[in-house]
Amino acid sequence: MTMLDTTTAAIRLLFSGDRELWGIVGVSLRVSLSALLVATPIAIAAGYGLALNRFPGRRVLIVALQAMLSFPTVVVGLVLYLALSRRGPLGAWQLLFTPEAMIIGQILIALPVLAAFTLAAVQGADPRIRETAISLGASPVRGGFTVLYETRFAILAAVCQGFGRVISEVGCALMVGGNIAGSTRTITTAIALETSKGDFAQGIALGFVLLVLAIGVNVALAVLQGGGAEP
Repeated sequence: MTMLDTTTAAIRLLFSGDRELWGIVGVSLRVSLSALLVATPIAIAAGYGLALNRFPGRRVLIVALQAMLSFPTVVVGLVLYLALSRRGPLGAWQLLFTPEAMIIGQILIALPVLAAFTLAAVQGADPRIRETAISLGASPVRGGFTVLYETRFAILAAVCQGFGRVISEVGCALMVGGNIAGSTRTITTAIALETSKGDFAQGIALGFVLLVLAIGVNVALAVLQGGGAEP
C-alpha cells in the first residue's frame, strides 16, 4: 500500500465515525482537560506567589521550576508508577493503569509549564497595576486578580501550552495508563501501538486529529488575543 493509499484510508476512517478511533480521542480529551482543570488554578496561584513575594529559597524554587519545563515525561511516569505500584507508598489507592493515574501524571506535567508562564507574565506586568488597585480601595486579593486580568492573554497562552504538552505526551500515559483499549488508550499511545503493528491508516488518522487539536487551540488563542487588542 502506497503512502497515498494509506492517507486516503486514514481520511476515510476519520469521516466514517469509527467508534474505536473517536473513543480514543474522547479518552485523550477527558484526561487532558481534567488534568488542566485541576492544575491551572494551582499553577497560577503558585506562579503569582513566586512573582510577588520575596522569601529565602525563592531563587532556588524558580530555577527548579524552570528546570522542570524540560523534565522528561517518561521519568514523571516512572516515578508515579513506582509510587502507585502495589508495593509503592500509594499502592493502596489502586490507581495504576486507570484514567485517574493518567490525570495525576498529566497534572504533574502541566503544573511547571503553567506556573513558569504565569511567573513570567506577572513579573513582566507593570507593578503599578496592583499598587493602583490597592490604593483605590481594592483588597490584596482583588489587586491580585487585577494583575491576572491584565496578564490574561499570557496566562491563556500558558494554558494552551500546557494543553499541548499533556495531550501530546506519550511516556507518562504509557507508564501509568497501560494503553488499555477503551479505558486508558490515548491518541499518542494508540499511534505508537498501531504503527508498531503496521496499521498506519489509524496512526495517520489519529495524527490528523492531534494536529487539528493543536492548531485549533492556537487559532482560538489568536482570535481571543485579536479580540482583546486595542483599536
